[in-house]
Amino acid sequence: MFDIGFAELLLIAVVALLVIGPERLPGAIKTASVWLGRLKRSYNDIKREVELELHNNEVMENLKRAQSEIEDTINVDLNASAPGDTKPAQPSVDPKQTAQRNTQADS
Repeated sequence: MFDIGFAELLLIAVVALLVIGPERLPGAIKTASVWLGRLKRSYNDIKREVELELHNNEVMENLKRAQSEIEDTINVDLNASAPGDTKPAQPSVDPKQTAQRNTQADS
């Protein structure tokens, strides 16, 4: 993240030893490590929340897309089966001819 090597860490330790002193250096290191731990936990919590929100947004977009596809399909199906658009079915055999045949066969 910061790309700090061993030489840089050694330089920081020497400067801290000179500025803070050998008596207070262990307490300062402990305090700094506590603050760094809190900072890291906060960063991870924020990162997790952002990822969760992004995931929720993706899920909501997928649901909206699926809903619009279903609505489009329903509208197409309803428009295709509108009652005024279709003609009534024609019988394959004329009913009058069938009735005449039945009466002739009975006689």
